[in-house]
Amino acid sequence: MSDRSDNMPRCPFSLDRRRFLQGLGATGTGIAMAGLSTSAWARSCPADAMPDTGPEVTSAPTSTATTDAYPFHGTHQQGIVTPRPANGMIVACDVLARDRDGLEQLLRTLTERIAFLTRGGTYPQGDPRYPPADSGILGPTIAPDGLTVTVSLGASLFDARFGLADVKPRHLQRMTGFPNDALDPSRCHGDMSLQICAHTHDTTVHALRDILKHTPGGLMVRWKQEGTVPVMPPSDTGPTPSARNYLGFRDGTANPDTADTALMDALVWTGHDSEEPAWTRGGSYQVVRLIRNFVERWDRAPLAEQEAIFGRRKDSGAPLAGGTEYDIPDYSDDPDGQVTPLDAHIRLANPRTPGFEKHRILRRPFNYSNAVEANGQLDMGLLFIVYQADLEAGFITVQKRLNGEPLEEYIKPVGGGYFFTLPGVIDENDFLGRGLLEAAASHA
Repeated sequence: MSDRSDNMPRCPFSLDRRRFLQGLGATGTGIAMAGLSTSAWARSCPADAMPDTGPEVTSAPTSTATTDAYPFHGTHQQGIVTPRPANGMIVACDVLARDRDGLEQLLRTLTERIAFLTRGGTYPQGDPRYPPADSGILGPTIAPDGLTVTVSLGASLFDARFGLADVKPRHLQRMTGFPNDALDPSRCHGDMSLQICAHTHDTTVHALRDILKHTPGGLMVRWKQEGTVPVMPPSDTGPTPSARNYLGFRDGTANPDTADTALMDALVWTGHDSEEPAWTRGGSYQVVRLIRNFVERWDRAPLAEQEAIFGRRKDSGAPLAGGTEYDIPDYSDDPDGQVTPLDAHIRLANPRTPGFEKHRILRRPFNYSNAVEANGQLDMGLLFIVYQADLEAGFITVQKRLNGEPLEEYIKPVGGGYFFTLPGVIDENDFLGRGLLEAAASHA
């Protein structure tokens, strides 16, 4: 008759794994002397005596969102009014094509690759004596993972190389500095920008590598900035709160409603200005700004000062006058700025005065965190991306109003550029930039 209870494990070493590892830390010397490794302990026990610990440390993270896909074909490109995912990057490139035929081939290749990547699929298996068809970082079959790739052109592309000067978008120009800027030339401008966004970082990196692999001699990366957005749990009582930037405030609260087609036509999509070239219809002006945040200095600023600078409560995102995040600020009872200072960021950016609606912009920012500066400070901030139908009426007008705001003590724009986002690809017979090249040919 055994003294062992029927409730006891049959393996003498079948103790709880967490207790085992804790004991290993406390009595590591004794265990080491006994020569009992974790793997040896596991092998000494029957499978049905092993504790159920769930996924291992190196198990792959799982998600139900990897099959998310957005239509590639349409009047507008993806990645503008498409819901913003958790990961994004801007890649500014110089175009290496030597003539208009080379540019067309580049645009056709981009169209083909983006259509495939955003749809997902399987790469062909080729002769192993040659380079593989893909980097392989996502495996032989890639999931769409909410990927969008948005192609925009810089003012420098409309030079003598391709004969595009006569069909340049009306407001497209080279970005110039504002008073608080400290622009690094190595992080500014470009012939083309690629905005690549997806649920996971590896999907954006995979897409970039695929595009560069298929465009040798066509594109060269000029600069790149990656960013993230904190994932927010859905709200049970109302709209999901906006994500926060690295200054701790909610970002994008006052964005125009992307579901309002008439509003998007007025504020975001080009084509309603008779002075714009006809081929631009369905496109948009993209502004990219790399805005460094002096987070160490900001974290030592009083909360009351931070809230006065932004014009919102830090915890809830509500206007200083009260309410909830999405309540529209009303300054009519506060003409002297006793509640919301006249130089608060939200009051300068949008004073809510009659007629100012035409200056609103569609924000699509990401937070970035790079290396550490030589002085030991963190290089982190905002990858600021906005879209508008009129560059002058949109970002430039708003930024001029913000010049000299108190927030400038804590931020410093260091890079970016202005670009024109091409109209969408209508169907499988179309390609990115087709209307531009046809318009240029007709002016030749």
